[in-house]
Amino acid sequence: MRYNKKLLRNTFFSAVVLLLLACNTTTSSENPQQTNDSKGTVSAAAPNIFAPHENVNQPPTPLKIERVSENEVNVEMTAQITDIEISKGNIYKAWTFNGEAPGPVVVVNEGDIINFNLVNMDPAIPHSMDFHAVHAAPSKDFIDVMPNESGFFTYPASKPGVFMYHCGTKPVLSHIANGMHGTIIVKPNDGYPNDGEIDREFVIIQNEWYKYNDLEDFTNGVPSNVVFSAKAMKEGQLNTNGVVGSLVDTPLLAKVGDRIRLYVNNVGPNEVSSFHVVGTIFDDVYIDGNPFNHMKGLQTVMLPASGGAVVEFTVTKEGNYPIVTHQFNHVTKGAVGMIKVTKDGNDDGSAIAGH
Repeated sequence: MRYNKKLLRNTFFSAVVLLLLACNTTTSSENPQQTNDSKGTVSAAAPNIFAPHENVNQPPTPLKIERVSENEVNVEMTAQITDIEISKGNIYKAWTFNGEAPGPVVVVNEGDIINFNLVNMDPAIPHSMDFHAVHAAPSKDFIDVMPNESGFFTYPASKPGVFMYHCGTKPVLSHIANGMHGTIIVKPNDGYPNDGEIDREFVIIQNEWYKYNDLEDFTNGVPSNVVFSAKAMKEGQLNTNGVVGSLVDTPLLAKVGDRIRLYVNNVGPNEVSSFHVVGTIFDDVYIDGNPFNHMKGLQTVMLPASGGAVVEFTVTKEGNYPIVTHQFNHVTKGAVGMIKVTKDGNDDGSAIAGH
């Protein structure tokens, strides 16, 4: 009930912030000192930084997730401002969950009740959480949490799948495009048909970057970078931000004959992903990660903004298997990763090549 009493104040504050952001959002022609390099991202010295964020760089905060009963899980996340190097030398003062962009992957089970706590570490702007994986009343359960405050919410995750989460504070586009996006996986109670055959599984997220905190560019421009990241489902797995080359410099590893499962999510905010792995065919695909939505033998999976899927395939030969969106203008902007397949599944030190 204490959050309902704040709703009018939250709404007023959001309106004020929206006005400030609109006043603070300018085009590069109005600010000739704001320039993009060949990869298009803008350094943290750009004039569109919201003034209270200027010297803020909060280190990443570990996701807190604890199972408290068979069908109940506690999840705590932060909203915070953290510098992320999108490409070499280009620092983006990202609005993030837990200091990651995309944020950490959240994994729960079908039928779980999620007790969710959002800690807003942002010194100036309210933030919120919109989980696509839950049934909720947005006007009550996805409301703004004010700077330096926390908000607690409870909702059920009743459908299995691969879902987007994002900040839902107005203007939503600014919050998502500045980095407040991620993936929540709801594992099906009865699993997937091929669970016993899976040798390796990874979470892959596609996202876009634009001019820094520029609502006009978010709305009418084209992304300066489109990128893939890998998010760790458990401790020790590769966990990267959505930065250029992260999954080429550190490829995913597999061995000949492995059946691989990818949990894939396109968090946008604007572009469609034509998800494809070069050199293989998707044996089994579950659209939005729901076992009911089963397709077989696909070459490419079309993912709308926020769309997810589970894809499974087998790698039959040694070599490098590029991960791309088959919208190749986006590949030139960074949307490429790599699966390196070796005889024993270890990195053999060979050079990465292709696409």
